[in-house]
Amino acid sequence: MANIFIKLMATALLSLAAAIPACAADEDGYDLWLRYQPLERAAQAELQPQARTLVLAGQPSPTSQAALSELQKGLRGMLGSAPATSATIREGSLVLATPATLPELAASSFALRGELATLGQEGYLLRKTRLQGHNVTLIAANSDIGLLYGSFAWLRAVATGAPPEASSAPKLQLRMLNHWDNLDRTVERGYSGFSIWDWWALPDIADRRYTDYARANASLGINGAVLNNVNSKPEVLTAAFIAKAAAVADILRPYGIKVYLSARFSTPLELKQTDTADPLSPAVQEWWRKKADEIYRAIPDFGGFLVKANSEGQPGPQDYHRTHVDGANMLAAAVAPHKGIVMWRAFVYAHGEDKATDRAKQAYDEFTPLDGKFAPNVMVQVKNGAIDFQPREPFHPLFGGMPRTPLMMEFQITKEYLGFATDLAYLGTMFEETLHADTRRAPQGLTVAQVIEGKALPAAPAQRPPLTGMAGVANIGTDRNWTGHHFDQANWYAFGRLAWDPQASARDIAVEWAAQTFSPDARVTAPVVDIMMMSRETVVDYMTPLGLHHMMGTSHHHGPAPWIDNLERADWNPVYYHRAARDGIGFDRTAGGTNALAQYAPEIARQYADPRTTPAQLLLWFHHLPWDYAMPSGRTLWAELIHRYDTGVRGARELQSRWMALRPLIDARRHAEVAQRLRRQVANAELWRDACIAYFQSVNGLPLPPGVAPPPKPLDYYKAIHFPYAPGRG
Repeated sequence: MANIFIKLMATALLSLAAAIPACAADEDGYDLWLRYQPLERAAQAELQPQARTLVLAGQPSPTSQAALSELQKGLRGMLGSAPATSATIREGSLVLATPATLPELAASSFALRGELATLGQEGYLLRKTRLQGHNVTLIAANSDIGLLYGSFAWLRAVATGAPPEASSAPKLQLRMLNHWDNLDRTVERGYSGFSIWDWWALPDIADRRYTDYARANASLGINGAVLNNVNSKPEVLTAAFIAKAAAVADILRPYGIKVYLSARFSTPLELKQTDTADPLSPAVQEWWRKKADEIYRAIPDFGGFLVKANSEGQPGPQDYHRTHVDGANMLAAAVAPHKGIVMWRAFVYAHGEDKATDRAKQAYDEFTPLDGKFAPNVMVQVKNGAIDFQPREPFHPLFGGMPRTPLMMEFQITKEYLGFATDLAYLGTMFEETLHADTRRAPQGLTVAQVIEGKALPAAPAQRPPLTGMAGVANIGTDRNWTGHHFDQANWYAFGRLAWDPQASARDIAVEWAAQTFSPDARVTAPVVDIMMMSRETVVDYMTPLGLHHMMGTSHHHGPAPWIDNLERADWNPVYYHRAARDGIGFDRTAGGTNALAQYAPEIARQYADPRTTPAQLLLWFHHLPWDYAMPSGRTLWAELIHRYDTGVRGARELQSRWMALRPLIDARRHAEVAQRLRRQVANAELWRDACIAYFQSVNGLPLPPGVAPPPKPLDYYKAIHFPYAPGRG
């Protein structure tokens, strides 16, 4: 009997060992999705004939050399050795070429010439074809940056097991990260260590991490980085810091990434170089023109300025009774001779508002009268929702309200309101939800993705197409794995892939990321993707179900605090947003309330004006309803709210159990680090559930539905929890 048991155990252990992928050696996450792990033997055997030699046609540039180096690195990792480079095309060559470096690509006889011509300066073409009488794998583009993007795309296809034959071009011109990084290396809303930009050491000392940052971004097609916080300091535009930014620009340039700076509107005044910051002052205009000239002498390809003005105490043109147009166009005129741009943020809300107002309306009311008045090199950068990066918001009405102005999407990749770098929440589904939303404004019913792609804008000359773009508030820091939580890498990845193609699928992107980050083995990718796809909805359920919003703690936004009602401004208090009282809960934005619904297309406004036709996930965003309101589930609103909180807690436990089941298939270090955070996430979910139920019950005085477990502590216990040193406060 003992011998049988030993044999069974041995068989089980052998089966388990066979199930563990080759990537099971401990990893720290530094390599992100660019791990280039050894392929299985069959895949290696298939790949080797396609890459016997690497051929870079023409003289190498820093960018094409980066492409060649990445292919060598990737093939060395996946095959065990890198193929030799050659100047001669042979059978089985992997060829990188543009029409300028390989004339055959421009010849009328080249079968793919027409397709290549449609890909612009950043697109790429991957094909198995014949060149100079040989069967080759071709990475072709119209520019060196296209070759770099194509090289990363080919490596991605090989790593994920996808057919490495495709063509692609970005749908947005500007695809950039906004770093909310301060000059002292703290990061506002950053949860993965300090800023990667070591301003103190620059420009003389540059971290190798900057190059790896550039590689990771280029692999996604990200082509811009705003280096400093939107809550900017005037010193960033002094000569010393311009030199530091120039050193970063030199490192990022070969990877197709331009640097931008957030500019404080009152910089010339605060540096005591003008007597005012009035945008109509000739002295101020001249100061900015000379400052732009100075920057471009140091950084010839400087991208331009990002500006936060007249919001949250930041200075702006309204301080001088001027408009956003006056301010943005003044800066645009300064950078226009250098082909620079200005990104003017629409995140504004006025000072001194009382409880009769609705903060969700303010950006629309302030910006729509200015539609069509901004200079051609100005983009208005609009957050995905009208409040502030909440776990769920309806799409911002500005995306349907400014058809003559280029609008740039602003997403938050760092999870300020979604559990920081502790809770697992894949934001690809949130990005997709916004991008796929139908604005109903245009006759053909453009989605938000199509709006930011410029489909609603008036036709412009071919030589000056309207600007298009997407920005993401970066979640990158000095933590070894870059983002604090290993799964938060997926949010950086998803942002980049959706910036390249805003109509892409969040699930498909999750599959790509999981295959490259953990293993292409379906036993790994399928459950990992399932975890990712359920994660954000789980967080919404235990934080802000049914359209509730902005119920987090003061300043740090950590933990539940729906009871806060004593802050300086009404719209800084959670009670302003949920409006829970004896008569019900929710914010009435219908015609009977603030009428914020009128900012949407009539079809949307009509649908959402009736709680019976409002999607349940946005119900309390648009309606104040009695606690006994009958929900489609058959439960009362009070019972449904509790049910959603309980669903969120169950979901957090489910995330944990699914991840634990993957333990034999994931390297021990990363599995353990994620497991720790999932344990904490369950505790966070329980805290949110218990604190919110305790508070809302104190307001409505209603009994809990049958079978519902009461919060284990009294309300005062939850109110007494504070987080005075939470990270990311800025």
